[in-house]
Amino acid sequence: MKFGIGQAVPRTEDARLLTGGGRYTDDVSLPGQAYAAFVRSPHAFAAIGAIDTADALAQPGVLAVYTVADLDAEQVGMIPCQAVLKQRDGSRYVRTPRPALAKGFVRHVGDPVAIVVAETLDAARDAAELVMVDYEDREPVTGTMDALEPGRPLVWDEAPNNLCFDWDTGDEAAVEAALAGAARVVELEIVNNRVVANPMEGRACVAGVEAGADGGPGRLLIYVTSQGVHGLQKQFAKMLNEPDERIRVLTTDVGGGFGMKLFNYPEYVACLFAARRLNRAVKWAADRTEGFVSDDHGRDHVSKARLALDADGRFLGLRVDTVANLGAYLSNYGPFIPTDAGSAMLVGSYRTPAVYVRVKGVFTNTQPVDAYRGAGRPEAAYLLERLIDHAGRVTGLGPAEIRRRNFIPPTAMPYATPMGQVYDTGEFVQNLEDGLVLADMAGLPARKAEARARGKLRGAGLSTYIEACSGGGPEQATVQVNGDGKVVLLIGTQTNGQGHETAYKQILADRLGVPPEDVEVVQGDTDRVTWGAGTGGSRSVPVGGSALAEGAAMVVKTATAVAADLLETAEVDVEFADGRFTVVGTDRAVTLKEVAAKAAADKPAGADGLAFSEVARWTPPASTFPNGCHIAEVEVDPATGVVDVLRYTVVDDFGTVVNPMLVIGQIHGGVAQGLGQALQERVVFDPDNGQLLSGSFMDYQMPRAVDMPPIEVKLNSVPSTTNMLGMKGAGEAGAIGAPPAIINALVDALSDLGITHIDMPATPESVWAAIRHAEGRMAAD
Repeated sequence: MKFGIGQAVPRTEDARLLTGGGRYTDDVSLPGQAYAAFVRSPHAFAAIGAIDTADALAQPGVLAVYTVADLDAEQVGMIPCQAVLKQRDGSRYVRTPRPALAKGFVRHVGDPVAIVVAETLDAARDAAELVMVDYEDREPVTGTMDALEPGRPLVWDEAPNNLCFDWDTGDEAAVEAALAGAARVVELEIVNNRVVANPMEGRACVAGVEAGADGGPGRLLIYVTSQGVHGLQKQFAKMLNEPDERIRVLTTDVGGGFGMKLFNYPEYVACLFAARRLNRAVKWAADRTEGFVSDDHGRDHVSKARLALDADGRFLGLRVDTVANLGAYLSNYGPFIPTDAGSAMLVGSYRTPAVYVRVKGVFTNTQPVDAYRGAGRPEAAYLLERLIDHAGRVTGLGPAEIRRRNFIPPTAMPYATPMGQVYDTGEFVQNLEDGLVLADMAGLPARKAEARARGKLRGAGLSTYIEACSGGGPEQATVQVNGDGKVVLLIGTQTNGQGHETAYKQILADRLGVPPEDVEVVQGDTDRVTWGAGTGGSRSVPVGGSALAEGAAMVVKTATAVAADLLETAEVDVEFADGRFTVVGTDRAVTLKEVAAKAAADKPAGADGLAFSEVARWTPPASTFPNGCHIAEVEVDPATGVVDVLRYTVVDDFGTVVNPMLVIGQIHGGVAQGLGQALQERVVFDPDNGQLLSGSFMDYQMPRAVDMPPIEVKLNSVPSTTNMLGMKGAGEAGAIGAPPAIINALVDALSDLGITHIDMPATPESVWAAIRHAEGRMAAD
């Protein structure tokens, strides 16, 4: 089949998107809409005194200015933190309120204080500058480790020492015994730098009020750039004291999400509130600077790891102590990311018998921190793979051999890890060996010598990874077949540019034999799609696709009875393949289109015109475990500290691959983000006043096409046993494997200078400084 599972077909949505046919949230305009601008705090930490809105309200075209007092008057609720977490002592973590508009205090630069609504965007922005807020400036705390220091300012009075939680998992006693009895203990302290998601499309929303049946105000609606409408609908409804069905949430095309667009934000709630109060549509879209100070950030961990090894270099135990920066407010899943989301994967692909992880989550006067592509798994993989690479150097075994000695073999599958995961499949040694060949690691010494002759330093680094994804809750798919044989898929995931439409059409082509032009994919509408869990954790195609496959099977089963009637035979004698129902052992057949026409015609007058409609909700029994090996090769100019990534090799196991072209695109995008974090991206705050110093692309470097190396990809597909399609999630792997591979390569390039570690981002300045320091030390010796 030319358009079935496994075919590298071009994306069907691309023609529409590339010719300007996309419809993003900022493209949406509702009749009579007004525009919103936000008054944001210029301070990282301050008490709010009087708020004077008189001058703003007096401006032409201004419709309203609302503060938290207006929200409180209508009992608008708080943005919830939905993480379920208990501290080491069994108590709940410190839950702090997050209002849609600041109440009493502002706690980070950009904290929204008021919303201004006007006839035009310019009028709203001009009026926002006239809102006078009395601030009593306070000393902020922004540093991850600084937050825990005695005597530092408290972001929240109810969180002593700025501690939100002290959490742990694993067997501490067993790990301490392993460390005490080890032939060697290797230690490393690592910073996982804070980053901003910066999708091409910023956040935006258009809130409105539908006309009621009696001509008065009806229910609320909101177009919002998101990763799933149903979870937001429930949050909006609860906060605004409305039944779920009284708020319709829609998401059109989305220009990238990377986890950041999964969450509820103050601006959405404030715009819904304003629309309800004014009985008028209200539109807001963030500019890039606004995004820097109002979007949730990612990463920001400081960790210390200790690895116990025996005399042969085999792992005995691992201890990790992490401090995770949560920002000023708890985002929807903020505490979950550094704890349950990532810690279980600190076992990696290795037979480490005992692991213990302790995480302290801290409040700071910075933007909230939540999931960013990979959501805890990249943080775990970076820590583990840097530590193991360091151990390979310290023991003399080298990066490849120390991994070979400690990999979980395929014969051990299914493998129960000491952190509670059960890996169903994985051929880790094969991935490594294939990667070493593809990257021509045997020729590396010659390439190093050639670079040295040119005054450059060359190195190669590898990382192997495994992640848990595509598990958790269910997903729902409704498969409808019209009387003309065309198919409508209603599904609760949300494309953010990954190519869902193409993948879903391929699954339908495989299961129903329908051509892609006869399929409509509907996502992002709480009216048309009755239930869904959204997109995140590489779950959409493995979980949503499995629900879709089950729904398609249900259609076939129902249609078989109609086909048997048309063919004048028993159902048991009818088989279905490639869109045709055939009487077994004969050439008598009817197409799905013919069967659909018969089924629709047999329905009573006034029916919906559907031949078949089946709803399938599928729950994964366990996560999938994609895994692989990434190898980077870099060259360093010691005179400037500039690092060039020259080549990049990927061997990945994603199980059954629906579309290799889509998967390779996901790898490329993930590697680009991983390269950005490893070498370029860094959020910087002024430690004295909490100002964001990297709040634009003038100060925050993003990876560009010129920074990207050629990427060679090999897919080693070992089908998963935890879903009916055999798939493993592929959306986050590049961002997981790339940072440790690139930093390991950089350390290899600098190893002759005695440099054993360099933190991300390894900017030219930091690399140059490390080289100068190493040269000075060598000269002193």
